[in-house]
Amino acid sequence: MLTLLRRRAVSSVVPLLVVVLGVFFLARLTGDPANLYLPLSATPEMRAEFTARNGLDDPLISQFGDYLAQVAHLDFGESLRTAQPAAEAVLRAFPATLQLAGWTMLLAVVGAVVIGSLAAYRPNSATDRIASFLSSTAASVPDFWIAIMGVLVFAVTLGWLPTSGTSGAAAWVLPVATLLIRPFGVLVQVVRGAMVSALSAPYVKVARAKGASEPRVVFGHALRNAAAPALTVAGDLAVGLVNGAVVVETIFGWPGIGKLMIDSVLQRDFAVLQAAVLLTALAIFALNILVDLSHALLDPRVRQRAAA
Repeated sequence: MLTLLRRRAVSSVVPLLVVVLGVFFLARLTGDPANLYLPLSATPEMRAEFTARNGLDDPLISQFGDYLAQVAHLDFGESLRTAQPAAEAVLRAFPATLQLAGWTMLLAVVGAVVIGSLAAYRPNSATDRIASFLSSTAASVPDFWIAIMGVLVFAVTLGWLPTSGTSGAAAWVLPVATLLIRPFGVLVQVVRGAMVSALSAPYVKVARAKGASEPRVVFGHALRNAAAPALTVAGDLAVGLVNGAVVVETIFGWPGIGKLMIDSVLQRDFAVLQAAVLLTALAIFALNILVDLSHALLDPRVRQRAAA
């Protein structure tokens, strides 16, 4: 396991540097921050003073080298908009995204295990066909369409739910539901397929022949062996939630990392954008490593390949 952990950590260094490099240079293509933070009547001297004060008058390569040196000392710079440390803004926003993604994945996994197992227990039954149809539909619907329709129907037309905010359980319904539907649909299909194979395996027939109860056969034997492919897909979907969170947080005004990134791009707040992307990339790499370790715990063949 330590070998697998070390290999995955080392292999993540280059992609992480590519992400940092790309965000640093692409952010500067959005324009000169002086156009936003100085009045239209600003003199050339005022613009030069602003640019020099924020280290934007140096060559880009030099700026990038200084940035890497700062990051090595856990200094992510200051926000152009608030003059506060960029790390503080990111750490304030990150828990909101973690909570949103955490509840979404928890509900998606639990719901998919229950629905997928029920569908696989009686293949081609009415329950299986309904579950397959609904999950296929859910997996195909774009997040932004669900968000827009949710706002129009449940917030604007019916007035049952708020369109923004985080206070109260009602404020969570539309953002969680928007992020939940697609991962739930995909996971139901994966769990159903894996459980159909697992329930027809010889070890399940042996367990039934020994008198094991049906709940123990399904959840104690079949589900454990079907968990590995579902876990891999769930990890990929959790990573995809970060991308979906950018859209959902912007639509619902959710104060998370996705909304912070969009606001930072619009305000050309380079330090906050770079810190937000870097922390998000680290979280994604950590999540991928965690999925690989979990996969290795469930499948001895993965552990053997990692140790080779």
